[in-house]
Amino acid sequence: MPENKPTAPTQNLVRVSPGVLVVGKPLPWPVFDAHGEVLLAQGYVIQSESQLEQLYNRGMFYPHQAENPDEEVAEEVAEGQRNPFADYRALLKTLDRTYDAISTRDPDARLKLLGLARLIDRICREAPDATLSLVHLYSVEPTATEQSLFYAIVCHFAGREMHLDDGRIVVLMAAALSANLALMPILDKLNASSHGLNDQQRSIIHRHPQLAARALHEAGIENRLLLKIVLQHHERADGSGYPEGLTGDAILPEAHIMALAEHYVALISRRGYRSRYSITQARKALVDAAQDSPRPALFRALLNALTPYPPGALVRLASNEIAVVTHRPVHMGGHRVKAISDPMGSAYASGFERDTGLLDFNIRAVEVVDMMPPMDFQALWDYEHP
Repeated sequence: MPENKPTAPTQNLVRVSPGVLVVGKPLPWPVFDAHGEVLLAQGYVIQSESQLEQLYNRGMFYPHQAENPDEEVAEEVAEGQRNPFADYRALLKTLDRTYDAISTRDPDARLKLLGLARLIDRICREAPDATLSLVHLYSVEPTATEQSLFYAIVCHFAGREMHLDDGRIVVLMAAALSANLALMPILDKLNASSHGLNDQQRSIIHRHPQLAARALHEAGIENRLLLKIVLQHHERADGSGYPEGLTGDAILPEAHIMALAEHYVALISRRGYRSRYSITQARKALVDAAQDSPRPALFRALLNALTPYPPGALVRLASNEIAVVTHRPVHMGGHRVKAISDPMGSAYASGFERDTGLLDFNIRAVEVVDMMPPMDFQALWDYEHP
């Protein structure tokens, strides 16, 4: 942590309520004390239930907007001022409200969904590496809502690599946000379960593209491309997919991109029935799958967009330090990283930028962890705390 800790106006702080913070997951916002000083930065990981209990007992505070039931991320912000870390919690809340709007057939459901997709697209364009890092920093055990946000982010970068026009990318992202609408009530439970599916769950999974498309249509969302992507995102070129068993060119490329985004996020996330893949293992799985695909260019697009060491990935350097990747290579340069722990495993007070082009700081391996180490995300990406 930096020595000069940022402060927040104390009149905007409220007491942390039990159940708000979760052991083992990075904080989605910074935690403050009663005087407005940052005690736990966004990205800090609470290590145990006893630590969590101490936190509640000590009366920590955090900004009121982090738990405001009316919080919704706004698009009306000057160009260049988006901060994906500060926006993160509000994006998730806005997505949940969008699901409610679709389910209740709110007349504004179409505007909410496409507006949110446009906003996420804008954040991806203005802060590409920081936004892509969200997928990897919060990927250990994401909620169903987080997964959908990650699908949209990954689709943005794969779509841009495929040179899709801006309008199609936004529609693809809207489809990624909403395609699992019918699974939302059960998805967290399914991901945590170590047991096989029962008949009812299997039926919902096989019908969820149709159920989502129907809900979208009934809510007044009639964009044909969007509905078609949702319907086809589990179809497979060899006819083994569902719900229609389509083959070959009958499946939209955008639906295939979305399927790849879902697959990648699933691989790097922990499930009740398996450990999470490392990024290296996930890339190899995509490379292997591309060999049997009639559309290998889609796989290459995703792999090129992510790079071997995507932002948010933990890597081990030749110095034996652990670092987090902050930026993908530009032109002939290397990945930009910041070391967060020394060779003995002790955390640095703040991140130290390392030149991965130097032999002493080459990236040697991708690290895979079951619990992310504490980090100050905003400081690592050079954002000021709000």
